[in-house]
Amino acid sequence: MNLKYAIIGSGLLDISLLGVAGCNRQPAQAGPMQMPPPLVTVAGANAQDVPIYLDEIGKCAARESVTITPQIAGIITARHFEDGADLKKGQLLFSIDPRPFQAALDSAVAQLEQAKAAEEFAKLELDRYAAVANTRAISKADYDTKKNAVDVAAAQVAAAQAAVEAAKLNVGYCSIVSPIEGRAGERLVDAGNVVKANETALLLIQRLDPIYADFTITERDLPSVQEYMKVGTLKTMVRLPIDPDQGRAGDLTFLDNAVQDGTGTVKLRAIMPNPDHHFWPGQFVDVKLILKTEKNAVLIPAAASQISQQGPYVYVVKQDGTADLRPVTLGQRQGDDIVVTKGVTVGERVIVTGQMTVRPGGPVRMAAPIPPGGTPGGAKIDGESDASPAKGGR
Repeated sequence: MNLKYAIIGSGLLDISLLGVAGCNRQPAQAGPMQMPPPLVTVAGANAQDVPIYLDEIGKCAARESVTITPQIAGIITARHFEDGADLKKGQLLFSIDPRPFQAALDSAVAQLEQAKAAEEFAKLELDRYAAVANTRAISKADYDTKKNAVDVAAAQVAAAQAAVEAAKLNVGYCSIVSPIEGRAGERLVDAGNVVKANETALLLIQRLDPIYADFTITERDLPSVQEYMKVGTLKTMVRLPIDPDQGRAGDLTFLDNAVQDGTGTVKLRAIMPNPDHHFWPGQFVDVKLILKTEKNAVLIPAAASQISQQGPYVYVVKQDGTADLRPVTLGQRQGDDIVVTKGVTVGERVIVTGQMTVRPGGPVRMAAPIPPGGTPGGAKIDGESDASPAKGGR
């Protein structure tokens, strides 16, 4: 019994010693956690010829706009076009009842024939008097009277001829034709209505090709525009706000001769081709008035530029993989890019995304460079495999 107790006691003693040893053991000290360098996407600065321009808002206007009105009064008997149709110059639009004007023409023709007959008779009378004028059978006063009668008859013939021409014009005015090539609007008068001469509006026609873009510039920009206009015709790029492309090229054709009161702006006008009727009169457009082209300008993605209290800056990734904060001077935007006039040179890599986690002078992990026209979201980390696990794989 004593031996068993001793063994058990020895076991208890061993357990207690292990417990004491465990209590005296100190935990291992963990070192500070090292955060990996931030992941960023970069793009290279490149050189390109870019335009220097003024960006304005304009409004389209038809090159020619005609309101059709009748030149005679009468009843509209027929309409020969559809609303919104493309019209040719000289195309028949409306017909006015010609019967009263045809009757007036017939009457004028009859009066002309009567006047011609009277002229012929007066000439015969003058010839008879002229044959005996030297025999003193008639007085000189009678001869002068007959000669005057011939002159009066000739004038009456001329007046009758003018009346015939006027009557012919009125008959011609019964057929109303398009004076220009353009697009018809909504008709304003239907057949059966009585219209008044030079008063009743029948239709509005507008020429859509080419088309104008009217816009304004501030009087502050006027000297620059005038200076560049001395070199040659300035170009414009006109686009609708919803257009994805750069727009359609045009020429500046008009600069107003005065600054508008109250607004301090000057009106300008550009003309551009519009065969597909892409632009519409009254439509608002974005207008770029190109003043000159800057050669070999440095371009970077506009998303790379950041703003601080000291001004704009970018992060440039140096050869050792660290980020260098660079104050920059920015120029005009060119689509998704922006011109850098100071601070970045051609070929340097600027950080486009991930700037918030970058520390000046700290290392960065670069994703694959953004290809031209690419998006940062499609880039992958340098050295990352293109392979991806199949769906349902582990």
